[in-house]
Amino acid sequence: MGQEWIAILLLGVAGFLLGGVYSTWKHDSRGLALSFGVAALVAIGGALAWLA
Repeated sequence: MGQEWIAILLLGVAGFLLGGVYSTWKHDSRGLALSFGVAALVAIGGALAWLA
């Protein structure tokens, strides 16, 4: 196990952000939810790129 912990950390951050998307969408803050969603997608993409 070398540098895989970075990808695991990015996936954890993405999960946290997706929870924020759900919470803010539920409280009618659509713009903030969309920005959290974009950040989660970037974190997931970064994790996948790191693993590749």
